[in-house]
Amino acid sequence: MASDKVVQLSDDSFENDVLKSSVPVLVDFWASWCAPCKAISPVVDGLAAEYEGKVKVGKLNVDENPATPGQYGVRGIPTLILFKDGKIVDQVVGAVPKNQLEGLIKKAL
Repeated sequence: MASDKVVQLSDDSFENDVLKSSVPVLVDFWASWCAPCKAISPVVDGLAAEYEGKVKVGKLNVDENPATPGQYGVRGIPTLILFKDGKIVDQVVGAVPKNQLEGLIKKAL
């Protein structure tokens, strides 16, 4: 399961936890049946610990929370979207290497 540094997001909590966050937020859109999502999960957990205090990292299960992925045009998973000040900074789709996710995060710092 996800690290204790990773926030479990929902359609209901998304506005407060992501859009109104005082720090950038990396959101991992995933599902339990998705093999690439499971493959990238340890990387996402590691980034949550590494950037603690600078960036919030959250996971949103697309099966349990269909409204938010629809709102942001998430078509494939895993999709990771970086938000800052309530706006999308950048996004990647697929199980990408850690350095690509770090590059994404650095755009918001």
